[in-house]
Amino acid sequence: MKIVKKHTCTTLLVGKKATLDGSTIVCREEDYGNAFDPQRFTYVKPTDQPRHYQSKTTDFTIDLPDTPVGYTSTPDADSSAGIFAAGGINQHNVAMTGTETITTNSRILGIDPFNATDGIGEEDFVTLVLPYIRTAREGVERLGHLLERYGTYESNAISFGDHDEVWYMETIGGHHWAAVRIPDDAFVIAPNRLNIDDFDFTSADTCCSADLKGLIDDNRLNPALDGHYNLRQIFGSQTVTDTRYNNPRAWYVQQQLSTKPTGQPTDQDLPFICRPRHKLAIEEIKQVMSSHYQGTSFDPYEHDQAPYRSIALNRNLELHILQIRNNVPAAIAGIHWLAFGPNAFNTVVPFYANITDTPASYRDTPINYDAGSMYWLTHTIAAIGDAHYAKAQSAVEAYEQKVVAAGRHIQRVTDQQVDLADPQHQLDQANEQMATIAMKEATVLLGKLVKIAFGDAKLQY
Repeated sequence: MKIVKKHTCTTLLVGKKATLDGSTIVCREEDYGNAFDPQRFTYVKPTDQPRHYQSKTTDFTIDLPDTPVGYTSTPDADSSAGIFAAGGINQHNVAMTGTETITTNSRILGIDPFNATDGIGEEDFVTLVLPYIRTAREGVERLGHLLERYGTYESNAISFGDHDEVWYMETIGGHHWAAVRIPDDAFVIAPNRLNIDDFDFTSADTCCSADLKGLIDDNRLNPALDGHYNLRQIFGSQTVTDTRYNNPRAWYVQQQLSTKPTGQPTDQDLPFICRPRHKLAIEEIKQVMSSHYQGTSFDPYEHDQAPYRSIALNRNLELHILQIRNNVPAAIAGIHWLAFGPNAFNTVVPFYANITDTPASYRDTPINYDAGSMYWLTHTIAAIGDAHYAKAQSAVEAYEQKVVAAGRHIQRVTDQQVDLADPQHQLDQANEQMATIAMKEATVLLGKLVKIAFGDAKLQY
């Protein structure tokens, strides 16, 4: 089987005591190459979940349990290479995102090689796990079991959240893994590298494959002089590419949010667990996930050169902020905030997750260009906005505030009026309202940007 690595991403996780409203947050933006990979927003009903699963990347096949629950999903519009469900929230209010492409090194791969024949990976993870778990910890355990039994063909990070806990998990070699519960008062920003640093094998807030410590000790993989286990040093990379592609993203977000921002953009040992200076709102999370080093000499819109890879790129496919709220009834707790396209020019919409269907403008994304879908409309906005950034910026900011405010208002009214005994129809309607507003305001924004671009046309006299 030919393995095609498609996605490079950035993950942001926030514990419930570090958010403004006490929610847990599992957030990731999904990237592609310098081409299009149209995305959809769907709801997978239990009857639509496959009972027999065949990967399209490898020869992996499995019979799945006959007891799935429904879940939201953000798959590729073109499923010929696989589902790539990316992230969602299930009926038990468990969030999952998969995956963050990460790095590794030749030492672990020499001991535990990838399984390129019939292993599992990004294409498969969400479909194999999310419909069958009731807690974030169960997600770690189920995926860990699958990795140990079948192996993986790539290095990936996966995250889970429920109303109480947020977990970050990394694959190690072909058949090993480790996971850490993010402290309630902390956040994590994770670029495309192995991110877990200090790991306590005795803690109740860590999990790993049963033989991981023995694998490290028996093969003399730990370089630490003090006996601590830093998994990034043991299993990760320390490359020149990391100093330009990965580390600066973590540095910038930590500079914006952390109580103790340290180091330089190229540093290899930036902290994994961070404490925020204040409780974080969705708007602030979206802001850093749309960042391109604003306020520094590394911003490509302000300076000729862009020495470091930023979070916001033309390659952004979609951004999901999976929020499990703790201040509302369980029937309305899961919110799948979603934006399509480049993050510097899009806006998130707070879609309810306990639904029966998703809005057509987000669900029925065609493979070929059609400005009537949010994926393609956002890319049109980004194409013009990027070329006229200075003039477009205020219009884009106003658009984002208007759509988010409208979504929050609809959410507030719906929260107060919904029939908790049978909520799904009302939640479907609320989602339709929000999608309609988002599409309308995006079209208005596009008109403004066309006017800006037309005013800058070369053929004037």
